[in-house]
Amino acid sequence: MTTSLPRPRATNSRTSQPAQARRPTRTTGAAPRPTAGQPAAEAREPRHAPAAFVAVRRIFAAETGNYFVLLGATLFLVVFGLIMVLSSSSVESFLASGDFFNGFVRQVLFAALGIPLMLIASRMPARFWKRWAGTFLLIAIVLQLLVVATPLGVEHGGNKNWISLGPFSGQPSELVKLGLVAWLGYILARKQGSFDNWRELVMPLVPVAGAAIGFVVLGGDLGTSIILTMVVLGAVYFAGVRLRFLAVPILLIAFAATILSLASTSRRDRIAAFASGCTSASDYLGNCFQTVQGWWALASGGVFGVGLGNSKAKYSWLPEADNDFIFAIIGEELGLIGAILVLALFIVLAISFVRIIRANTDPFARITVSAVMVWIIGQAFVNIAVVLGILPVLGVPLPLISAGGSALITSLIAIGIVLSFARQSPEPALDTPRTGRSR
Repeated sequence: MTTSLPRPRATNSRTSQPAQARRPTRTTGAAPRPTAGQPAAEAREPRHAPAAFVAVRRIFAAETGNYFVLLGATLFLVVFGLIMVLSSSSVESFLASGDFFNGFVRQVLFAALGIPLMLIASRMPARFWKRWAGTFLLIAIVLQLLVVATPLGVEHGGNKNWISLGPFSGQPSELVKLGLVAWLGYILARKQGSFDNWRELVMPLVPVAGAAIGFVVLGGDLGTSIILTMVVLGAVYFAGVRLRFLAVPILLIAFAATILSLASTSRRDRIAAFASGCTSASDYLGNCFQTVQGWWALASGGVFGVGLGNSKAKYSWLPEADNDFIFAIIGEELGLIGAILVLALFIVLAISFVRIIRANTDPFARITVSAVMVWIIGQAFVNIAVVLGILPVLGVPLPLISAGGSALITSLIAIGIVLSFARQSPEPALDTPRTGRSR
């Protein structure tokens, strides 16, 4: 009986090491294969890359095209908005401070703060937003309560919606929007599967959302109240609540909005002038002055516009030319082409939001992105409808474009939350119910 000895391993005659050990380790060329739990973008980073290069690369690291489409459209709108704020605010800035660039510099500072916050928000995991959503909303509601109940509140344009804390001032109602979208996503995601019971939907949604919207209404800001109501109804709809449960709340909200609109004399007069078509001379000189000036600005722009910086309406003719009615200045200076470009960019944002919703299986992500979509896109089209005369003047800015620090920063952070859900391709979840409208 013979036995075979194991075959000796091949060795190098000079080093007596196994042949496999002599294979050189590759330090360049193909990227190392990512390990379990390691993002693919981090695995592709060079071993000896500078720290700054690695940090910037990780900020923009993403596995989906939706991330870059949404980020690119957002940054384009912000830059476009800075250009239009410079053009539309130059005259009023000079009259107020003697500096043509005062309003523009302020808006640049707000953008310089908001864009990094957006990128930081895009790196946060979903559990961070779930954990802190309630705290964010509580802080925002408390600040809004201070606006309407303490001397810290500042009235502007007939609405008491600003808070002044020493050298800093802002609109807590914008923070309410931001806190509300994350909190709605968290609460409605927890209640998935129990929407057939209306009591499960009412608590704690109605008390908390009602308090948030109610304090804004007490400040007289009807426009922001309408946007907040749209956000709540939109989040509930996209969460999958049956339409029969939404019929009664919508009727009650419409009735309350009618009562609030008629309770104020100035607001009632504006609505009456709008309903009459702004045709009388008294309406033109009074309640319809801003609307008519906006129409004239749009009409004078034609197809190609009068040229960037050549607006005549911004010479103290059109009130809030750099804010609520900046779309009229866009139409005047850039014409129909510029107006269509703005509409197209918001449509790109809407498509990106929808694609991110469809790509996610986490109910929290889907509902939160839906709420942000209703906020940004809904407010944009409300603003444009006001400028076109389809709606009465409500006093809501054009997101990412109009002048204003609170609105710009909170909108960018909200988009950063959406980007955090779009960074990585979600893995299929077998047991996670998909949200959407129940039939």
